[in-house]
Amino acid sequence: MSGLSVVPTTDDGSQARRGGFAAAAAALLTSSATLVCCALPAMLVALGAGAVLSSLVAAVPQLVWLSEHKAAVFGIAAAMLALAGVLQWRARSAPCPIDPALRDACLRIRKLSARVYLASVALFLGGGWFAFIQPALA
Repeated sequence: MSGLSVVPTTDDGSQARRGGFAAAAAALLTSSATLVCCALPAMLVALGAGAVLSSLVAAVPQLVWLSEHKAAVFGIAAAMLALAGVLQWRARSAPCPIDPALRDACLRIRKLSARVYLASVALFLGGGWFAFIQPALA
């Protein structure tokens, strides 16, 4: 006998699933900030709704701050997307419970989490287009 005891673990992968979904939701929030700072004002001006934009800025003056600090906003969003991507990748093979109802819920949440992450990436890319690429083309 070597003196080592084997202690059974109860890790069923639920922590990895919750972490992946929370990171995807945080990435969605920060990616949405990139749209608010850059894409929304550009879209309103392109549609000829400059008066709406000025009313929006008067009602929510923090939009100006977000626009002035767009590099920081995009940096934070990129970091959150990278973290969410890593957690999504790690959670892709986390075990689901054996119970059929719980297994189905696990697989459903895993798919939802991946969709939220992909939506976050799309929002980030759209905001990046309006913040950095489109102004350089003009």
